[in-house]
Amino acid sequence: MIYVNYPSVKTERLTFYLATEEYLAKNFPSEEYFFMWQVEPTVIFGRNQLIENEVNLDYVKRENISFYRRKSGGGCVYSDPSNIMFSFITPFFNKDFVFDKYLTKVVDLLRDLGLNAVFSGRNDILIGDKKVSGNAFYRANNRSIVHGTMLYNTDISVMVKAITPDNEKLISKGIDSVRSRVTNIVEHLDISIEDFKKHFKNNLCDAHITLTDDDILGIREIEKTYLLPEFIYGKNPNYTLKKKAKTNAGMIEVSVELKNNIVVNMNMLGDYFLIEDLSDFLALFTKQEFTRESFNKILEKHKIEEYIYNLTKKQFLDILF
Repeated sequence: MIYVNYPSVKTERLTFYLATEEYLAKNFPSEEYFFMWQVEPTVIFGRNQLIENEVNLDYVKRENISFYRRKSGGGCVYSDPSNIMFSFITPFFNKDFVFDKYLTKVVDLLRDLGLNAVFSGRNDILIGDKKVSGNAFYRANNRSIVHGTMLYNTDISVMVKAITPDNEKLISKGIDSVRSRVTNIVEHLDISIEDFKKHFKNNLCDAHITLTDDDILGIREIEKTYLLPEFIYGKNPNYTLKKKAKTNAGMIEVSVELKNNIVVNMNMLGDYFLIEDLSDFLALFTKQEFTRESFNKILEKHKIEEYIYNLTKKQFLDILF
């Protein structure tokens, strides 16, 4: 197997590394390749997942956590610099064989370090009964790509907040629940992250290549496809979000139909008192991004107090966001 090096050690965004997999699958057809990478805090969701079901968008935007869609299936994961991502590119094509072949190699390397590692379920690697690695698979250019995570010392509390839909009770319970089901390498092994990576590199690979500047240009061209809004949001069907709260104006229930986080339609129910008809007011939000910032800009020009008695801008925004 051949290890793939980059000409620069600069940390890139996650999409660059996903594009590297595709580039290798297209331009390096005959051998098996392996590389490892790390990213700044990022959420990665599967090809067929609905973003809002998987990602706490308000939290990740507030904390400057990136979020991207990948081309493989499977679930949503969180990565940070203390999570090692790894990629295998192979000419083998049978999914079950590929998963078994490469994830068994990972399990064996963990066992070599004295860890009680097992390959369990569809795509997980466990240490004891706790998950340390999740993996996914897809095909590109008649090649198979297996990529996965390795939790070295990831901040579990941030991970749970990032990939749990926005419900504080659910999040607070989720942190303890996830901690009981996942584990970091540092909880079991006194080894630096670089030495851990060297163990994998040296025992998996018997040769290496360094990508050229032209290779990097080719990778960046592929990366553009991952950054298109229609790819990031494109699998999302229309769906309706409902928010409800008791305010000084009365009970307010807002229904927002969204497509790709853009407002398609909005309606308000409740026992509030109307000052003006709401139709024109609610229409102002159509085709706007469903974010607090976007709504706030509209509300600065169009006072909600002029439409609903005793309802403030802050109360309205707090209901929605």
